[in-house]
Amino acid sequence: MTPAITSRDTQRTINFLGECYRVRVSGQDTAGTFAVLDTEAERGHGSPMHLHRHDCEIFLVLEGALRVVVDGQEHEAGAGSAAVLPAGLAHGFVVTSETARYLTMRQGPTFEQFVAAAADEGISAPAQLTEIAAAHGIDIVGPPLVP
Repeated sequence: MTPAITSRDTQRTINFLGECYRVRVSGQDTAGTFAVLDTEAERGHGSPMHLHRHDCEIFLVLEGALRVVVDGQEHEAGAGSAAVLPAGLAHGFVVTSETARYLTMRQGPTFEQFVAAAADEGISAPAQLTEIAAAHGIDIVGPPLVP
């Protein structure tokens, strides 16, 4: 891996599930070891319950609040909170405040690749999302959370 310095001019944005995900650090920048995405989202934005087969996921909440469910337990994550979600545990999240901004860091580049592939396909049905996720080591195991 070589040093990488990114800026708003060099960072890619991906429109995914109605929100803009900014790739602050790409898996390409880190020789595939991790990626960092920055998301500003409105109330109700979140994920279906899912698990990453191989990658750990970390949420750092900068503004607003999220509800995170992991391994059957619910947690409120407000500004300044961190949530570490190990590979293999079912989890999901939803924005519960009017808006929220959070960073997600993932071991490996697969989530970034999944988001890009899903955005490129213009997802129109949950079955498509499930299929694209599975191809990137993510198993969707339940419905989206509600605020």
